[in-house]
Amino acid sequence: MIRVMVAGLGTMGRSHALAYHRNPAFDLVGLVNRSTPKLDPALDGYVVEPVFHAALTRLKPDLVNVSTYSDSHADYAVAAMEAGAHVFVEKPLATTVADARRVVDCAKANGRKVVVGYILRHHPSWMRMIAEARALGGPYVFRLNLNQQSSGPTWEVHKTLMQTTSPLVDCGVHYVDVMCQITDAKPVEVRGMGLRLSNEIAPDMYNYGHFQVLFEDGSVGWYEAGWGPMMSDTAFFVKDVVSPNGAVSIKMPESARSDDHSTHTMTQTIRVHRVGQPDQDLSMADEPGHQELCEREQAFVARAITEDLDLTRHMEDAVQSLAICLAADESVRSGHPVKL
Repeated sequence: MIRVMVAGLGTMGRSHALAYHRNPAFDLVGLVNRSTPKLDPALDGYVVEPVFHAALTRLKPDLVNVSTYSDSHADYAVAAMEAGAHVFVEKPLATTVADARRVVDCAKANGRKVVVGYILRHHPSWMRMIAEARALGGPYVFRLNLNQQSSGPTWEVHKTLMQTTSPLVDCGVHYVDVMCQITDAKPVEVRGMGLRLSNEIAPDMYNYGHFQVLFEDGSVGWYEAGWGPMMSDTAFFVKDVVSPNGAVSIKMPESARSDDHSTHTMTQTIRVHRVGQPDQDLSMADEPGHQELCEREQAFVARAITEDLDLTRHMEDAVQSLAICLAADESVRSGHPVKL
């Protein structure tokens, strides 16, 4: 059994902890959070400790799950690997490219596994969408967004996230990773813009952003993300990939709500449009929910450790998608395009 410690018990950390509890490949030996969170009843028997480094030293886990806020990801991941543990780290891998590279270099130097929380890589519907898009052939136009009309506790979480990370970076890495998987071409330039739409966030932060990315093969894409009570719930979830030969799109039900966490991984229906042919709707009604996806993700972590999987490309992809989103953030703040 893989002895695992989970640090950070927000939405994702709680789901990962439950996944470990349910999977016989793992022995959940510790939970770490600065405050006492509300946990699933199945986790009631576990003690929650407040200090990461003290728990790491005492428990000596084989695997550390880092689901804390983004600014601690790199330091906690490196500390865990230097203590002999493998690491699962939620996205984004870090808040700077240099820190992301530091994590990757540490993994290589210590012979440790690092899996980054790109949950869509374990989602059969998104895997199908990527395969259908690749089958059409490029170059591509990517049209992707995820806006969230958040209020109450969800808005409080978003405001806390924005103390260190903009919406473009926090959510964007998922969808840029999808773009990169489809085109498999190098990104060459990023252009971004953003706006602060609330006095409740810092003057140098923005809660709405939009960027364009240009790829070496001629593909282009845009991504848009906005958080807050002022955001529109109309067209909040656009997922389109267009090529000279047609398009692949996700169609969401009218009942979908933008601040529902399960909606963010849902696909419902994939529409495949081929030029000159009738559209084909692929039903994804039996797709896994958010908790099951977390369980699939952690099953992959178990495989990566027990089967000694080569995660070099996985880690490099995580650095690349982060670099694109950070370039977008730089472009928002500077007003200039960023060459990659």
